[in-house]
Amino acid sequence: MTQTPILTVKNLVVEFCIGKSTIKAVKNISFELSRGETLGVVGESGSGKSVTALSIMNLIESPPGKIVAGEIIYEDKKEAVDFLKLSEHQLRNYRASKIAMIFQEPMTSLNPVKNCGKQITEALILHQKLTKKEAEKRTLELFKEVRLPKPERIYHSYPHQISGGQKQRVMIAMAISCSPDILIADEPTTALDVSVQKSILKLLKSLQKKYGMSIIFISHDLGVISEIADRALIIYRGEIVETAGIIDLFKKPKHPYTRGLLACRPCLDINLKRLPTITDFIDSEKEHSVEEYLKTLTINAKELSKTFNHHEPVIGVKNLETHFTTKTNFWGKPKEIVRAVDDVSLEVFQSETLGLVGESGCGKTTLGRSILHLISPTGGEVFYKGASLGRLSARQLRSLRKKMQIIFQDPYSSLNPRKMVGPAIMEPMIVHELYSNIKERKEKTMELLLKVKLDEDHFYRYPHELSGGQRQRICIARALGLKPEFIICDESVSALDVSIQAEILNLLNELKREFHLTYIFISHDLSVVKFMSDRMAVMKDGKIVELGITDQIYNNPQTEHTIKLIEAIPKSLN
Repeated sequence: MTQTPILTVKNLVVEFCIGKSTIKAVKNISFELSRGETLGVVGESGSGKSVTALSIMNLIESPPGKIVAGEIIYEDKKEAVDFLKLSEHQLRNYRASKIAMIFQEPMTSLNPVKNCGKQITEALILHQKLTKKEAEKRTLELFKEVRLPKPERIYHSYPHQISGGQKQRVMIAMAISCSPDILIADEPTTALDVSVQKSILKLLKSLQKKYGMSIIFISHDLGVISEIADRALIIYRGEIVETAGIIDLFKKPKHPYTRGLLACRPCLDINLKRLPTITDFIDSEKEHSVEEYLKTLTINAKELSKTFNHHEPVIGVKNLETHFTTKTNFWGKPKEIVRAVDDVSLEVFQSETLGLVGESGCGKTTLGRSILHLISPTGGEVFYKGASLGRLSARQLRSLRKKMQIIFQDPYSSLNPRKMVGPAIMEPMIVHELYSNIKERKEKTMELLLKVKLDEDHFYRYPHELSGGQRQRICIARALGLKPEFIICDESVSALDVSIQAEILNLLNELKREFHLTYIFISHDLSVVKFMSDRMAVMKDGKIVELGITDQIYNNPQTEHTIKLIEAIPKSLN
């Protein structure tokens, strides 16, 4: 790899005007990107990493954003230009053809009313001056290149008709369609399951080798960065606090923030009482290494051994099936059926956390919702403390729902954007007629806010005024408001930064001990499931393929599918 810089960012300053106040999102950031290099940019949400990427593309929306100062110099073999001095018309000659970007959320980045193929042919016709027929042929070649199954079908499919991993591959195909010199990948694997994440990283590496691209890879997860980057920048509150090669960064992190990011990801080789958080390192008066601090939190073999009352399960699932009809014939009879949950049996015991792990589409979420009868099962039975839910009347089931709650994957879409936090938490209490009046419910809500480590003034805020981690804490408080005994956590930390994820996981464990809760914890991330769970069930194609004590499954997996999930976890975390 040569050290000739293809991109140089000098003293970049970006500000946002929010009401009457001005927030400096990026503060004098400077770095170089070499030809053929993969540069990792790491930081939490709000650190300024995505704003930096958008500034490079000159895509900061004004107002409210404004690039106040700096230079962004692109240098190829013929010329050197400052992107910030070019007009919008001039920039079009560089975007896509010289520098391209894969955005964080493919569903919102792709046009929902155009099929996937057409969205790429448009770019090829505009930038490469191809004919319609040539553009269609090239698009199918790109789909094969990014290893999309059945490229012809994907070409004619709309974004909502394909999986998250497939949408991300379409975005990658679009980004490389004009063979750019620089590719910016903004959190391209966030919320994807570990096996899809691994395949996307592998794909980007192979495309980089083929086209000789330089890559800026943005992530909040140092484990993912270790799999793809040569060098990394650590951004904290709009400033670069550390720059180093990947090996040096992991072996000798210098800044407390870097050490915190490394420590807060769940480990697979040791068992911890709780996960470290960023504040353990940033606010600590004593400087300690990641290894030293993890030793203070390690659980010994005696503490790890747990006993459960295996005589009376809280939840019993017997031969549960949930099928969906995807096609019907002329007479309305099922022609194609998806067996989302296929003959599943399991038990969950008092004060236990049962982890449910598997790839996207394996049936985890459908199983969780079928257990709660939010989706009506096709067959089988679900028992809550011996009572069959399928045999209860609607009134009896509604009364029982107080005892069984769910925390959904996306806290923003599960909260009403027009309701303040306080009324949102109180609403289930009103529906189930808990507490005698509004005053008591408000007092209880204030207690719950403090319990989930929020302030009482959050009662009067709207969901859009809160961060992702704060919104998830509100959802947890709302679930606790009904005094449940059993909670399903459905991918409740999958889209959160690793630092916020650590805080939420610690909170869930604290609440479990305090209220003697029983959990089913659903996730695609085996490292998170290993930290949270006493026992673990591995799902594939609607079936449970492995079930047992978490440590035993991780140390001695019995199926190829489990081995595949373990191998897909970034190596730095093993």
